[in-house]
Amino acid sequence: MDALIVGAGTMGRWFAGVIDGAGTTLAFADLDSEAARAAAEAHGGRAVSPDTDDGFDLVCLAVPIPAVEDAIERYEPIAMSAIVDCSGVMSTPVTAMAEHAPDRERASLHPLFAPENAPGNVAIVEEGGPLVERLRERLEERGNVLVETTPEEHDRAMETIQTKTHAAILAYALAAEEVPTGFETPISAGLGDLVDRVTDGNPHVYADIQETFAGAEAVADAATRIAEADREAFEALYREAGR
Repeated sequence: MDALIVGAGTMGRWFAGVIDGAGTTLAFADLDSEAARAAAEAHGGRAVSPDTDDGFDLVCLAVPIPAVEDAIERYEPIAMSAIVDCSGVMSTPVTAMAEHAPDRERASLHPLFAPENAPGNVAIVEEGGPLVERLRERLEERGNVLVETTPEEHDRAMETIQTKTHAAILAYALAAEEVPTGFETPISAGLGDLVDRVTDGNPHVYADIQETFAGAEAVADAATRIAEADREAFEALYREAGR
């Protein structure tokens, strides 16, 4: 299988690690030519121009969420057999791939973990065939668990597991004040660890998620309900949260 990975960042390299192996040749394209060369060197592949017109058995679009629809239209003509995205949203790319590549195998993947924490759960929507089946096998061989879903179910879930989660953690970080050493509780220490994990990421990626999926306002509304509650209302909210 001759594969092109468009986007040589952490997600593109994760995908390369999944499909790399006997019988697979890899090429990387990225607007940052140095990133493409570094990824190619790390995986024993080659770097190509983002303007390449070479044909590939499989093209994977590991690009930011706002760029995925245009990337599908741009690279579909050189995806000879299969086209895949792992942008993090599903409704937009699944629709675009069906429109622009109806006769090709198609899959949308979303690893539900940072690439450095692989393996883990990988959400998948597919219109498969032999190459996508090989991709599924490679994912499972590397210890991942495939979570079959629909674009609508996936994107709705992202509102909670990404946007609402990030909003709640960042809000805590912005509201928290320094406390003397030794005053941490297991819960506050755990929240501090989560703040470190979230803020160690790429703010552009988190902004893309925040812009794509709703949910932050619901967290703000919930915080307001708690802040404005009297004792009786607070106890009711506490019980509601436990359910």
